[in-house]
Amino acid sequence: MSSYQNIESALIHGGNTTDKHTGAVNVPIYQTSTYRQTGLGENPEWEYSRTGNPTRAALEALIAELETGTAGFAFASGMAAITAVLSLFESGDKVIISSNVYGGTFRVLDKVFKNFDITYSIEDTTDIDALDKKITPDVKAILVESPANLLLTITDIKAVSDIAKKHGILSIVDNTFMTPYLQRPIELGADIVIHSGTKYLGGHSDVVSGLVVVNSKELAERIAFIQNSTGGVLAPFDSFLLIRGIKTLGVRMDRHVENAVKAAKHLKKHSGVKNVYYPGLPDAQGYEVNKGQAKNGGAMISFELKENHDIKKFFKSLRLVALAESLGGVESLVCHPASMTHASIPYEIRQRVGITDGLIRLSVGIENIDDIISDLDNAIKESETL
Repeated sequence: MSSYQNIESALIHGGNTTDKHTGAVNVPIYQTSTYRQTGLGENPEWEYSRTGNPTRAALEALIAELETGTAGFAFASGMAAITAVLSLFESGDKVIISSNVYGGTFRVLDKVFKNFDITYSIEDTTDIDALDKKITPDVKAILVESPANLLLTITDIKAVSDIAKKHGILSIVDNTFMTPYLQRPIELGADIVIHSGTKYLGGHSDVVSGLVVVNSKELAERIAFIQNSTGGVLAPFDSFLLIRGIKTLGVRMDRHVENAVKAAKHLKKHSGVKNVYYPGLPDAQGYEVNKGQAKNGGAMISFELKENHDIKKFFKSLRLVALAESLGGVESLVCHPASMTHASIPYEIRQRVGITDGLIRLSVGIENIDDIISDLDNAIKESETL
């Protein structure tokens, strides 16, 4: 539980935010690989920086407090965090994943963990009754994203967590799109929360990182063992950058979301746009569910241009909004999921879950919204073919 009544204060003061040795209000970068010990068998607090580092520990305490979990863990990337969580499972286990999850999550299951006979099935986790019937004895976890990457579909996190508890399996939520500022899955019953800290938590496109938060001492011990054994830990300087980014998360997200709502409404009525996916619109799939479990609809939008538009010309015509991988930075970014973030998902699966070749993902930044909309309008106009 947080020591602060409001998350805006916890973002700045949560975790171990003051250096106990000097009183520095920013945790120092402990750029060391090892620590001098006072004697044999005296069990020092710090031994080796793969096992523990004061800067990383401050970040881990902070994210645990923000997500109202038991313990937090920092990794060198979001995929390293997901890999650590999937390493909880054994040969013969199956993990259910949401439709249109991040392509990297699918890839590591399909190309890496499958080699160890840890399997997966892709299910519509928005259909709770159907999901309940999919739980067979070999299923050991349900991994969901809500909103999902990239059609922004909403899954009822509490309902999924209840199903998991009913069957004695784990519920895992990738909370990257929402962050603990907008949504806290552990409070909704989830066992494990994952973040790509590269995105909104870092917020400035200058650090690659991953975070895991768990809801029990038993899971904390298991993830800590995996983290130390496999060694994909976040470096001290990157931990420092992520702490710094988190301090401004609240003010950034407020602006991100304000801009995203305006952009989504504008695209929704644009004559050149076929479909808009944004859970903050009242007619969006899962709008009421999302309203009950999150502060708002977040700042990610996906949309499709109409058939009389050349998508390559659209991307070429953008000036302010950058065509790039990733999301969640202060700058607006677009990507073409079918050839970029979700290219590792086979074509037939992409088509089945709605990841068409014409789909565009927009991470709405904190620039002036009029400039963002003007750039999108110009690119849509320039991409017209008829």
